Amino acid sequence: MAAAPLVVGITGASGAPYAVRLLEVLLEAGRDVHLSISPSGQAVIATELGRTIDLDRFDIAALLGHTAPAAGRLTYHHYKNLMAPIASGSFLTAAMVICPCSGSTLSAIAHSMGENLIHRAAEVHLKERRKLVVVPRETPLSLPQLKNMQAIHEAGAVVLPAAPGFYHGAASVADLVDFVVARICDQLGVANALIRRWGEAT
Repeated sequence: MAAAPLVVGITGASGAPYAVRLLEVLLEAGRDVHLSISPSGQAVIATELGRTIDLDRFDIAALLGHTAPAAGRLTYHHYKNLMAPIASGSFLTAAMVICPCSGSTLSAIAHSMGENLIHRAAEVHLKERRKLVVVPRETPLSLPQLKNMQAIHEAGAVVLPAAPGFYHGAASVADLVDFVVARICDQLGVANALIRRWGEAT
């Protein structure tokens, strides 16, 4: 029996390389992915990766910089489309990750004040008691942000800051990106060998 699909939301925090690498890894692992990108996420992708994506006429190759791996299937949903399958709890999914997760997205989820499909899908995962992973990349953190993180943690979400470790012998920026992506994949139950884990022989 095929695994239930995963949901990925990309919002307007710094960290577009994490999002792109995560999509690559999930698709290469043969997972079906439902993707939505906010306008701020689109802007950050352009700024950090120099890639222009059209949210109305989405092309995965424009985001990844190459043709998507054939192993997994990607389904794109416009952020305004609240009729998308992922807006309903009756559509079965394995988990959701918001990578990167902006402060405004965090606040919308924490206070159930969603305005777009990413917010709604996150709320669905919380109410259905499915795994929701949020990947903030803000520093320093304000007290309201910390309280919002506490609130969604208490609601059942996993707060996984984009804070790479160095113990795995990182020699490049790509290694640091892979560290965070590996930890996200661990939470999603997606097997990976992106990093040398603590205690593993060199």
